[in-house]
Amino acid sequence: MDRLTALTVFRTVVELGSFAEAARRLRLSPAAVSKNIRELEAHLAVRLINRTTRRMSLTEAGALYHKRIAGILDDLEEADATLRPLQQEPRGLLRVSAPMAASLVALSASIPRFLERYPEITLDLRLDDRRVNIVEDGFDLVIRGSDRLENSSLIARTLLILDHVLCCAPAYLESNAPPAAPEELRRHECVQFTLSGHADEWTFHKAGRSVSVPVNGRYKVTSSLAVRDALRAGFGVSLIPRLYVQDDLASGHLVPLLADWTPMDTTLYAIYPSARHVQAKVRAFLDFLVETLPARAV
Repeated sequence: MDRLTALTVFRTVVELGSFAEAARRLRLSPAAVSKNIRELEAHLAVRLINRTTRRMSLTEAGALYHKRIAGILDDLEEADATLRPLQQEPRGLLRVSAPMAASLVALSASIPRFLERYPEITLDLRLDDRRVNIVEDGFDLVIRGSDRLENSSLIARTLLILDHVLCCAPAYLESNAPPAAPEELRRHECVQFTLSGHADEWTFHKAGRSVSVPVNGRYKVTSSLAVRDALRAGFGVSLIPRLYVQDDLASGHLVPLLADWTPMDTTLYAIYPSARHVQAKVRAFLDFLVETLPARAV
């Protein structure tokens, strides 16, 4: 028995005074109306309605039960009504978790434009490169970068593919010969972004061939922007999204290495709990992300 359906059927029968009229109002068959009443009475172990072929009447128990459940059903309808504006118009508190570096480089400058477009939305944007639990931590949407996304019941929408580049500062090459092949990275000072899925092993592709190289270094850090600072200072080499260092590469402050090899890339996803009943505020932010971020950052 669907309890809510049975309660709705009972209330409608009582208020219309007719099984047939209730069936028409609810767009159910007369048999379905009768079945719901019988199952509700069986569940409660009490007769609610006396009925004959010509008339029906409430029992004492039925009258008492109707009075109680009518208020409950009204409260449920009112609760549903309070959520309808959230589904129809973007409004309310929107909690989003996003990676620090990608947001600062590609997204945060555009956030005021989003808030101007949707004045009824309040945005709580948490910038953190660590992974969060979207459900347990109470986020509406999470932006997450990964070269591989684990199986999940969550919905993941691709936002941006981040191409990577192996690079260093010219100063580093003054005392270190540039690597001629990926395997030579073992003898270099490799700065590692420890929150990536490939912190200890970097993979490169060339002419259908893939090479994965274990890397190690004296500097491991949880921020891609800190990796960039280390590169600028001439400390070592690193694999980093090209978007974060494109100005440095253009100016010559950093130089690419192994240019004939293609490093693995990272995909930036928008992750949210369900494809059904997505709140208007979440849908608005998703559309804004797709509008703002290029499909591929190179």
